[in-house]
Amino acid sequence: MGPDSVEAELRSAADVIGRDMKVPGFRKGKVPAQVVLQQVGRDSVLDEAVRRALPNWYEEAVQDAGIVTVGSPDVDLSGLPDKGDALSFSFEVAIRPTATLGEYKGVEAPRREPEVADEDVEAEVERLRDSLASLETVERAAENGDFVVIDFLGKVAGEPFEGGEARGFLLELGSGRLIPGFEDQLVGASAGEEHEVSVEFPADYQAEHLAGNAATFDVSVKEVKEKRLPELDDELAVESGGYDTLDELREEIRSQLSQSQEEAIERDFREAAVDAAAAGAKIDVPQELVHAKAHEMWHVTSRRLSQQGLDPAQYLQITGKTEEELITESEPEAERAIRREAVLAAIVEAEGIEVTDDELIDALRGASDEPGKPPPTDKALQRSLKKAKAQGADDALREDIAMRQAVDMIVANAKPIPAARAAAREELWTPESDTASKDSASVANPSPPDAPKELWTPGS
Repeated sequence: MGPDSVEAELRSAADVIGRDMKVPGFRKGKVPAQVVLQQVGRDSVLDEAVRRALPNWYEEAVQDAGIVTVGSPDVDLSGLPDKGDALSFSFEVAIRPTATLGEYKGVEAPRREPEVADEDVEAEVERLRDSLASLETVERAAENGDFVVIDFLGKVAGEPFEGGEARGFLLELGSGRLIPGFEDQLVGASAGEEHEVSVEFPADYQAEHLAGNAATFDVSVKEVKEKRLPELDDELAVESGGYDTLDELREEIRSQLSQSQEEAIERDFREAAVDAAAAGAKIDVPQELVHAKAHEMWHVTSRRLSQQGLDPAQYLQITGKTEEELITESEPEAERAIRREAVLAAIVEAEGIEVTDDELIDALRGASDEPGKPPPTDKALQRSLKKAKAQGADDALREDIAMRQAVDMIVANAKPIPAARAAAREELWTPESDTASKDSASVANPSPPDAPKELWTPGS
């Protein structure tokens, strides 16, 4: 990185640091870069500048090299330069392997048939009944499955704790909603009774100040309510969606389940067709590359969890596994992802698939479509595309669209075969496999030397 670029990043970092500095004679946020350098020191500011700039420099280097990376890079930074000197550094990162294509048009892939069982329909009907159930106050002791309305006050070591009090709380006994043991101690309780419930917070309880502690709850039972399901008749059909009869409701449920199955079947078939094309290609996938991809997949998952408001550390606690254990478990899927991407990239090149600006605009329009909001104008989409091109971000989008078109081509030419036939292929006999296992197999299940073997053929 040339001296001018280094100095530009240095001044930018100094400006950012200066916004939070308090220096006599200057208003907060108005400390000049030169004063920041004098106060903080050039090396400290330059260190911050390099840390901030490295991600962008890395992206630029990847774009200039025209490579597709896998995982995070290792950075070799020899040292911070003196004023007027260039900055030397290097990135080492795994790259997506190149596939040597085999047959990818006309591959065979398993496709199951939709089959909605009567039991599945009835299960949905029961879920509907449950959603329309009413709660009726009863004058008897509470049983498992009943609801109770309670007031409670929790104490640890005789002292109330934050979040341990509620009034008019509706609790389903047996739901497992509260601390283990709490609900069990209210089975048999009646309205108007006072109970003391003793529990122990789990060692991994999310509120650390309570985890592992014994607690008591003073519970006042206000009401006992019984869940009453609606009758299984035509009235249920009317109430659940305006259907005339129960049979009509069942047919609608069957239709929805069938449609859902069709969508899942199509997804599975598309994946199987791409996997078949990948299986016919030659792709060298080292273990280090697989592990790097698994790490990359975890980082994507971690960011998604954070966006959804769930701390990744809390997610790990819920699963009871370490980050490295989850990464290792995802390695088979990581290898499949690498093989799929490699073969699709090779097909894009082999077929000369090119994505036009109009196709990019359509993709941006689809990504911008949000319920309740007006669709973006053509001018706004053109501005977005222009910005993406200026930032070099359009290349990744073009590749994504091109790969989707490659998948469409594979699927359009794929030959669906019954799932049972595909499973049988996994046990296909070959002379090589027979020779390799002859000795061990003969010990477990001896048979005459000339016993005939079952061979799979296209017509079988």
